[in-house]
Amino acid sequence: MIVSKIIGGAQGALSRLENVMKPVIAAINGFALGGGCELALACDWRFVGETAQIGVPEILLGIIPGAGGTQRLPRLIGPAKAKELIFSGRFYDAKTCLAYGLADKVVEGDGAAVIAQAQKVAKRYATKHPPFALAMAKKAVNKGMNCALEDGLVIEAQGIALCFSTEDQKIGMRTFIEQGPGKAEFKGK
Repeated sequence: MIVSKIIGGAQGALSRLENVMKPVIAAINGFALGGGCELALACDWRFVGETAQIGVPEILLGIIPGAGGTQRLPRLIGPAKAKELIFSGRFYDAKTCLAYGLADKVVEGDGAAVIAQAQKVAKRYATKHPPFALAMAKKAVNKGMNCALEDGLVIEAQGIALCFSTEDQKIGMRTFIEQGPGKAEFKGK
C-alpha cells in the first residue's frame, strides 16, 4: 500500500530528527500546519513568531495526522488538549500555543527575529555545554518517555555512567569545585 509506505517514510524521518543527539529548535513564523506542525513536534523546542498559526487540520480532509502528530502531540501537551487540536482541525495562534505548551517561546518581531532567537539559543548549547552529556540527557528523556519508569531509570544510569568516561565530565567537576558552577569550558571530548 503506497500510503503506508509514504507515511512510514515521514514517520521515520521525523523520528530520526527527534533523536538527533543535539538540541533541535523549530523556528516558526507564519503557518505550521499538518506536516509542518508534526515536524515542529519532533523538535526539542518550538520558538514562534507573534503571528504564527499552528495546527493539525487533517481531520478536515477526512484523515488524521500521520507523521507522528497523534503520538507526539499528546505526549507534549496532554491527551485532552491534543484531542482538541486533532479533532477540531483549527489553527491556533502563538499565545494559545504557548499557553497549551505547544510553543516554548513567543518571539516579538518578524521571521528574522524568530530565527535569530533560535540561533542564539542553539549557539549557546553548541558552544557552552558538553555535547556528549547533552546527547545522553536527550536520549534519557526521549527513550524514558516511552517506557516504564524502572526502564527509564536504567537508561539514565547507563547515560550517566558513560558521561563519567569523558574529559568534559572531569573538566566540569574540577571547575565546579575550583570556581563554582557554570564556569567550565568544555572541549567536547
